This record gives sequence, structure tokens and C-alpha cells, in this order.
Amino acid sequence: MTKKINDLMQVLQKVEDPEIPVLSILDLGIVRDVKVKKNKAIVTITPTYSGCPAMDMIAVNIKAALQEANWESEIKTVLSPAWTTDWITEEGKRKLKEYGIAPPIAKTTDKAALINEFKEVPCPQCQSTNTKMISQFGSTACKSLHQCNECLEPFDYFKCH
Repeated sequence: MTKKINDLMQVLQKVEDPEIPVLSILDLGIVRDVKVKKNKAIVTITPTYSGCPAMDMIAVNIKAALQEANWESEIKTVLSPAWTTDWITEEGKRKLKEYGIAPPIAKTTDKAALINEFKEVPCPQCQSTNTKMISQFGSTACKSLHQCNECLEPFDYFKCH
């Protein structure tokens, strides 16, 4: 059974997030469980936030990848526990930074933003922490738009949640 799970995980590692194609769904941490019943893969996923428009495409892409690898599949979506940026792998955070998106810098248990204390978000281009938030929302709802005051480049920051 372990070999089958390992084979499935290799297939899932190739399924990209449609909004951030440098991340696999495993890097993003949305795959919550993988089971095999007979020759059927059952993959449980959790959306990054309720109503995330990418989840339907992710489910389609998982099914297509598994079908190509000769697996029948069932995709389940669960909302609890809610996804958290803590589930992004270290490899995923590295990939985000290399892609030009600042990865989350705090654990979700850090509630400083609730009292208007914002963390210094390092610029993914020049690493300066002399940055400012331009908008609470960036290219997607899960990111905010920032600008570096040193290199002047705008960049997305993957918000902690």
C-alpha cells in the first residue's frame, strides 16, 4: 500500500496551483489526505479560503493527472480544519520568494495585525525590509500588494491566515 501512496504523491507533486504555477498543491499544503481503495485514489483537499475560485480547477487538474497515471479518482473537499499558511512547505516558501512573491513571515497564531501592528515584509527582489503595503489585496484575495522603498519594485505578499 505504501508504494501506491508514494506513486500518488509523485503524481500530486506535479499538479500546479493555477494561480501560482511554481507551487504544487503539495507545496501549498491543500492536500489533506490521500487514500487508496482498490485502484481508486481518494484525495481530500482544503481550499486556501472559503470560496477560492481556483479550487474547481485544482480538482479538475488532480482528476486529469490521476487519470493520466491510470488511476480512478474521487476528490473530496473539506473546510475544517480551515487551511492556514502554516501548511505551506518550506520548499513552497522558497519557490514563492524565487517567483517574486513574498512568502508568509509569521505563523497564523501571530495576531499583531489585529491591533494594527504590521510585520516588516522583506522584498523578494532585493531583500530590503524597507517596504510598504499599497493595498490589502494583490493579484488574488490571498495576497496583499506591497512596494519596496529601496528598489521601488511592487510585489505580492502571501498573507498569513
